[in-house]
Formats: sequence, structure tokens, C-alpha cells
Amino acid sequence: MSRRVVRQSKFRHVFGQAAKADQAYEDIRVSKVTWDSSFCAVNPKFLAIIVEAGGGGAFIVLPLAKTGRVDKNYPLVTGHTAPVLDIDWCPHNDNVIASASDDTTIMVWQIPDYTPVRNITEPIITLEGHSKRVGILSWHPIARNVLLSAGGDNVIIIWNVGTGEVLLSLEDLHPDLIHSVCWNNNGTLLATTCKDKTLRIIDPRKGQVVAERFAAHEGMRPMRAVFTRQGHIFTTGFTRMSQRELGLWDPNNFEEPVALQEMDTSNGVLLPFYDPDSSIVYLCGKGDSSIRYFEITDEPPFVHYLNTFSSKEPQRGMGFMPKRGLDVSKCEIARFYKLHERKCEPIVMTVPRKSDLFQDDLYPDTPGPEPALEADEWLAGQDAEPVLISLKDGYVPPKHRELRVTKRNILDVRPPSGPRRSQSASDAPLSQHTLETLLEEIKALRERVQAQEERITALENMLCELVDGTD
Repeated sequence: MSRRVVRQSKFRHVFGQAAKADQAYEDIRVSKVTWDSSFCAVNPKFLAIIVEAGGGGAFIVLPLAKTGRVDKNYPLVTGHTAPVLDIDWCPHNDNVIASASDDTTIMVWQIPDYTPVRNITEPIITLEGHSKRVGILSWHPIARNVLLSAGGDNVIIIWNVGTGEVLLSLEDLHPDLIHSVCWNNNGTLLATTCKDKTLRIIDPRKGQVVAERFAAHEGMRPMRAVFTRQGHIFTTGFTRMSQRELGLWDPNNFEEPVALQEMDTSNGVLLPFYDPDSSIVYLCGKGDSSIRYFEITDEPPFVHYLNTFSSKEPQRGMGFMPKRGLDVSKCEIARFYKLHERKCEPIVMTVPRKSDLFQDDLYPDTPGPEPALEADEWLAGQDAEPVLISLKDGYVPPKHRELRVTKRNILDVRPPSGPRRSQSASDAPLSQHTLETLLEEIKALRERVQAQEERITALENMLCELVDGTD
């Protein structure tokens, strides 16, 4: 009698659990915009959620520890004149977040470690280059200050946030609306899906489509695509009969799928969240009340169903914590932030283990916050792998780091008249003398601000006395 052999995998028993009620974030008016982004972005320091806002677009940024009921007057990040459609934290600076909006602009914000007293309204930089709404943002995985945006004008723009310059503009590669864009692990290629039903692999620095597959999923509804660790493409989409479907593709041979599985009949777009360290992909459907997860391996059927986490409430959006933000002492391999109509609820995925020791097999070295390349190096054609860190002793986010923006000839692109200097003042190395001068200027400014604040306090006191006197 033949015995069925059970597939060996350390992830066969991944256990999902919603956080206790006091660990959720309550009283948040989640955006009702009909756009298929996740509406939520999270990193080891902060949770950001796109919220309803009158007269423009806004999102709220909460320190991870600030659970419970959120004050209705809690400061928001406001600056866009139309709804915010997507937000994304910078992988190399936990205090920097980018937002994209219906108003055609992208704004990059510096979030302080302390709770601000009033709304944050001044971005570090506003990036203007799209002619229609901007719905997709994605930071480069290894190059500093490189941000990708995709708009309703069917254009992908890659920016250097540190200078405000457009590094690359990919204009004629998509004839219709772009549904999703994903970098591969070292940022050399992009996978895009489009309303024309074509899945494309693009080399952004050459501005070329290097491989494409028409109708990877035959349905008309939006597709999503992510790169896997092995260089394959994992996709979600719909069949001609509007059944949800997932696929795995080899870009070197797009003729036949490596794997193709029908899922269920539901009209919610499946958002794939892929963890390259464990090769697990989590599928969160908009409007679903479940998270399904699959392991991608090198042996048939290549995409192995693991389990489903189910709850009662449907999800409006979902945030996915980077690996360095997880609690390794509890064998946590993933954490989601599920958006309800009025709250955000953490969902923890763990692999139960008896030992309290660090589990090396669950936590290989993972990309850390240090970039491997500068923007100019990447643009010039250099490649590198992500700078990895060990999670053995847990991860402590670095202290607040300022993002400095040095705009290069954005307002005036004419060449300067007269003899050209060999090196501009902004490019010159900072000497000790310059540093001392800067420190003195900062000190003087601080003293002036303090004097102004004291003057304001004195005036307010005078005003109170006058009001009391008239009463």
C-alpha cells in the first residue's frame, strides 16, 4: 500500500492571529476613494493611513506604539489639493514618506519622531511631472532617494528625490492605464501590468521592454504582479469568466505559465504581498475578510497553498510590515495592518516553535536601511545587491535622519553667463570652517526663534489681560 508523502516545509503551520482590541488603532476615518491601492503603509517606526479629508487629500501618521482610540484632532499630513491615492515609506529612512495624489503631484514628507502639534502642511519637496493623477508609488530597493511614480497619463517617472530631478521618464511603453509596478530585488528591472492586459518586464535605464506576455490572465479586471526571489513573476488577475486566478511566470519563457490556479468568484482585486526571505506570498483581496498564503518553491506545483486567515470584517486596505519590524522572539514571520471602516487592526503571522532561541532558518539576513548605491551611480549603470542585516538581536530603528534636498537648476535651466567655475559651492566638500559657520548660523536662528516665541507669549498675555479688562 503506497503512503502519501507530505511535502516538507517549515511554513506548513503558519498561524495567523488578530491583535487584541487594545492593540488596534480606533476612530480613524479610512479613505473611501475607489482606487485599488493598499491605503496603508507601515515601517518599524510608524503607521500611515490615507484618511477622509475635506477640501483636499490627507493621511495620518501614528507612532506604532500609539494604539487605542485616536484623538479626532490628531494632526494629519495635509498638502495635496485632491485625494491621496498612494503612500510609500522610504526603505532607507524610516522618517521619510512619499504621497501621490489625484492633483497630479507627488509630495515627499519628513515625519518627526515627536508628535506634531498641528497638521504637517509643508513637504520637503513637491515633484511635478505627470499630467494626470498619480496612483502608484514605489521607492527603489537599493538606491538612495530614487522614487518611481506612475500616473493616469500612462507614464512612469523615476525621480531623484534628493535633487528634485527626473532621472528617467518612460513614456511610450504603456498604451493604457498602468495597474501595478514592482521592482525586482536589486532594482535592475520593473514588472508592470496594464489595462491592455499585457504583463511587461522593463529595463528602466535602457527604457526598453525586455519581455512581455499578453493576457497573462484573460479577464478585463486589473492584474497585479510581483517579482519573486528566483526572478519569476507572480501575478493575480481574473479569468474570462471573472474568476480570480493566480499565476507564476518565467520571464525567459513567457509562452507557458510555470503555474496557473483558479481561486474563487469575487470581484475584489487581489493585492499580493511577497516576502522574499520565506518565499511566501500573501493574497489580500479588497473587500475580502481573509488572507490566503502560498509558498513558492522550485518543485511542482511550484505554488503551494498553505492556509487562510479568516475574520468577520472585510478589509478596506492592508499594510505589510518590512521584515526588520517584526518580533523575532515570538517567531513572527509577517505582520499585516488591516483597515476597517473606522479602525486599523494588526494581524500577526507566526510559526510556532518550542525553543526560545533565535530561529536562524526563519530569519535569514534581510535588507537593512542602508542603501547600496547613490542615485547617480544607479543611473550610470552600476548594479549591487541589497545591504543585508542580521535580525538575531532584534532591529532598533536608527535615530531621526534629515532628508536634505539640493535642487539642481530646477527653476533656471539656462547655462550661467560668464566663465564657468570648476566646482559649484553646493558641490564643494564641507570644510571645518564651513561647518563652524553653519553651526553658528543654526545657533543664531534658534535664538531668534526663541525670542520670537517669547514675544508671542508676551503678546498673548497682553491680549488675555485686555479681554479680561473688557469683561
